[in-house]
Amino acid sequence: MKIVIPGGSGQVGTMVARAFHEEGHEVVVLGRRPRTMPWQMVEWDGARLGPWMKSLDGADVLLNLTGRSVNCRYTAANRHEIIDSRVRSTHILGQALTEVHRSPAVWLQASTATIYAHRYDAANDEITGIIGGDEVDAPDTWRFSIDVARAWELAFNEVHAPATRKVMLRSAMTMSADRGGVFDALLALVRRGQGGRIGDGRQFMSWVHEADFIRAMHWLIAHDEIDGIVNIASPNPMPNDEFMRALREAWGIRVGLPTAEWMLEIGALFLRTESELVLKSRRVVPRRLLDRGFVFAYPHWPDAARDLCREWLTRRGGGAYRPTRAQPPQRSTPESATSR
Repeated sequence: MKIVIPGGSGQVGTMVARAFHEEGHEVVVLGRRPRTMPWQMVEWDGARLGPWMKSLDGADVLLNLTGRSVNCRYTAANRHEIIDSRVRSTHILGQALTEVHRSPAVWLQASTATIYAHRYDAANDEITGIIGGDEVDAPDTWRFSIDVARAWELAFNEVHAPATRKVMLRSAMTMSADRGGVFDALLALVRRGQGGRIGDGRQFMSWVHEADFIRAMHWLIAHDEIDGIVNIASPNPMPNDEFMRALREAWGIRVGLPTAEWMLEIGALFLRTESELVLKSRRVVPRRLLDRGFVFAYPHWPDAARDLCREWLTRRGGGAYRPTRAQPPQRSTPESATSR
C-alpha cells in the first residue's frame, strides 16, 4: 500500500511509519521540517495546498495525525495554535481530496479519547459514552480539551469526500518503548522511585500497546464496512493506583512515592504542561472493535507493561529483564462486555 501520514513526525507518527515501512509499504510523511528518515518525507505547512498534494494522489491510505502537542501550558496563544493546527490541516486535506485524480480509499483521522467525560461509574464506549465538558466543577483546562476534540471532529465531519471511507480514531494514550513517549515518561518516574499513585489514584488510565495500535490500523484499513467513530484503547482501563503498581512490578520496584495533587500542579507549572493529562479519569473501551471481532494482543496492562519494559531495555542496550514477580495469567473480561 501507499500510506500518507500528515503530521507523522511525532512519536506516534514515527511509530506507525516505522511499522508500515518495515512491512514493505510505501510510506510518505508530511511534515513542517522534513528530515532524513528511512521513508519519504515531504514538506507541508498544514494550511495551504501545494506540491505535497502529489503524494496524496493515488494513495491507498490517508492517516492524519497533524496537531500541535497538547503537552504545554494552555495559554491563549497555545490554545489558538492547538485548535488551529488541527482544524486547518483537516480542512486543507479535505480540499486536496477534491483536486486529486484518485482519492485514498480510506481516511483515518486522529481524534482523542479525552473527548469523553471524566467519570468513575462506567466506561465510555462509542455507543453509550458521555461526551465531556458538562462535569460539575471541571477545571477550565479540562473543558478546553473537550473543545479541541469537538472542533477537530467537526472539521472532519464537514469534509465531503464521497470516494473515501472516513474513520475517526478516538485514541487513548499509546504506549511504546520509544524515547519521549508517554510510557517513557511514566517509566522515568518509576525508575526514580516516584512511581506511586498520582493524585488520589482513583482516576482511570486508558491506554493501548503500540502493537495493538498498529494492528488496529491494519484492521480498519482492511474492513471496508467500518466507518465513523472508533475507540482505539485497550478493553481494560485501570485506576491510576493499580496502573502504576503494575508498572513498578514490571520494572522490578515494589515501592514508589505518591504524587499529591498539589505537588502535581506545581510540577506541571515547572514543566510547562497541564495536570489534566494525568488527573482526568479516562475510562474508555473499544466496543466497536470488540463487537466486530478484533482481538487484542495486549488486553491487560501488566502483560503490556512487562513487554514494554523488556523492549525499553533492549532498545537502550540494558541488562537482563527481571520483573518483581511473575504475574498469573489474566482472564480477558473487557469492561465493554460488562458495562453495557
